[in-house]
Amino acid sequence: MYLILLQYIRPVAAVEHFMEAHTAFLQKYYDNGKFILSGRRKPKSGSLILCQASSRKEVEEIMSEDPLEKYQLAMYEIIEFEPTPYAAIAGK
Repeated sequence: MYLILLQYIRPVAAVEHFMEAHTAFLQKYYDNGKFILSGRRKPKSGSLILCQASSRKEVEEIMSEDPLEKYQLAMYEIIEFEPTPYAAIAGK
């Protein structure tokens, strides 16, 4: 399992210009089961993604498709972890 931390490196206005394309990118990987959750950081300085992938290389390949990566609007930190106990989310 991977936690991907995105940090905007350009003004938020520039990032917002590509948000529709970024949302489509996210949806593609929700649809194929790779992304589990995502959300914006507060204050609005970036976001995070929880990703289920077979390797760090796969995560890097996925993230290379993100418009925020393509247009050098965000930096990424990829953190691999092994979930051990966890709580089920009510209603899911």
